[in-house]
Amino acid sequence: MEAQIAVKQDTKTTLIKTGMDLMLQKGYSNTGIQEVLTASNVPKGSFYHYFDSKEQFAVAIIRYFDQICSEDLQQILSNRERSPIERLRDYCEYSKANLVAQECSKGCLIGNLSQEMSDQSEVLRKELSFVMNKRRDTLAACIEEAQRLKEIRSSTSAHKLAEFFSAAWGGAVMMAKTVKNSESLDVFIELMFNNVLI
Repeated sequence: MEAQIAVKQDTKTTLIKTGMDLMLQKGYSNTGIQEVLTASNVPKGSFYHYFDSKEQFAVAIIRYFDQICSEDLQQILSNRERSPIERLRDYCEYSKANLVAQECSKGCLIGNLSQEMSDQSEVLRKELSFVMNKRRDTLAACIEEAQRLKEIRSSTSAHKLAEFFSAAWGGAVMMAKTVKNSESLDVFIELMFNNVLI
């Protein structure tokens, strides 16, 4: 019984990972279910055993991607060997390195799907909004800690700074993907940590 459950879970995870990779490359609209099935070598019936629709499949992908990214974010921002502002910068440098390693392609699935699907699917919009707000709140907690330590100015609330930080970083990533270099990320890091936050 346990072996059967493990196989089923492996099949579901395989579908999600394959769908995630394809949606990172091609977006939601250009990723077909049959393409996912072919790439993952999973029969069609198995797909509909786990997911009622492509939209629900995308929700599972968003949650899986968020879990991975949240673990990375938490690990970096909870590193007590670094000060709060250093942790924020570490996160930017880590994310930049990942994008550069991908030759400034793919980027962040949350940002990509937000641009593509926010006006197309209310279900996906709500899921993406939840993830974005959760990330913002995680950043805000680190910024608030930095404010208490006088590393970041307190004239603007941590929540607003986190909102701006998230939006500006997302725009910088979009620019990097478009021009295929990391200059926009370098500009973000320079200005955010030398002018905006302090």
